[in-house]
Amino acid sequence: MTRGLTITPVLGVPEVRAGDEVARLLLSALGEGGLVVGDVIVVSSKIVSKALGLTAADVSDKESLVLDESTRIVAERSVGDRVTRVVEALAGPVMAAAGIDASNTGPSGALLLLPHDPDACARDLRSAFLALLGMPSATPLAVILSDTAGRPWRGGLTDFALGSAGLKVLLDHRGETDADGRVMSVTARAVADELAAAADLVKGKADGVAAAVVRGVPESWFAGPVEDAVGDARRLVRTGPGDWFALGHVEAVRAALGVAPGSELSEQVGIRPVGAEPFAARVARVVAVTLAADEDASADVEITAGGAGDGTEDSAEVTLGAADDFALGRLAQRLEVAAAGEDLTIDLTGRPTAEHTVTARLSPPRR
Repeated sequence: MTRGLTITPVLGVPEVRAGDEVARLLLSALGEGGLVVGDVIVVSSKIVSKALGLTAADVSDKESLVLDESTRIVAERSVGDRVTRVVEALAGPVMAAAGIDASNTGPSGALLLLPHDPDACARDLRSAFLALLGMPSATPLAVILSDTAGRPWRGGLTDFALGSAGLKVLLDHRGETDADGRVMSVTARAVADELAAAADLVKGKADGVAAAVVRGVPESWFAGPVEDAVGDARRLVRTGPGDWFALGHVEAVRAALGVAPGSELSEQVGIRPVGAEPFAARVARVVAVTLAADEDASADVEITAGGAGDGTEDSAEVTLGAADDFALGRLAQRLEVAAAGEDLTIDLTGRPTAEHTVTARLSPPRR
């Protein structure tokens, strides 16, 4: 595509309340000619959630609400006395706190929840626009329901397509040739996400602008009347075998040892914090995870603080005890794996004693 796009904010939309008709409010704000054939209107999921009454008045237990709005936990970190979780939300995407939002929620200050089927919401909104404009269902006019999230390996936030209708969310260029004549084998552009992010440049986060109209999108980007599935934003979420990062590295190790993220046991053994922490706290989690599978096992821990002046480092001697040699061997292997999950170095070269104990030395990772 070489022609330009124009992106226009939709100004003058009043505060949306439960039961409001979002399409009618937006068309009223746009005025005559504000939405025409070939346009893509990007609408913040926030106003759709408000109109649907998707709020939680009790803001005191957001952590439980996050778990209720999730299908699985990907990663979790403690922040002070709270736990922040990255989850696969019931709405579809993997995001922090299941997308539960406390900003720009209106005078009530309630928490806003995401719709569980945002593609259906986008389809309903598109149908409402077409009906109000007197356009047939095959009209090239698309709706993107946008939300905001962080991205793995990248700082900052960006908007993405939470739901979509009437648009091909992916443009598959596999089999086509690039500018040098080479055949492309993996290129599939997430144009719905690109349009959502572009629209946010005029919507902003603090200006109260809930929608924007993108004009100039090629006609080939629109989904035909029998291509509903092509327009579903849920297609943009990697799941199953295509998801290479289903768990954070700490959570993957702990889950393999029977301590699933989001579980009561995970909270009991302790959750890794976002920032720095004392060496002893990390050792305590390693030992707790190690002992979680054997209620008869024991561990004695002796911490030695390193000296900044003499170049020595913090270390911990952990003496494990078990009912028999087999249980001790299993326990020692759990300690080794748990230590790796917390990025600690372990020296497990000691020999087991006749009393079924063995001692290992833990230290910070060698960089």
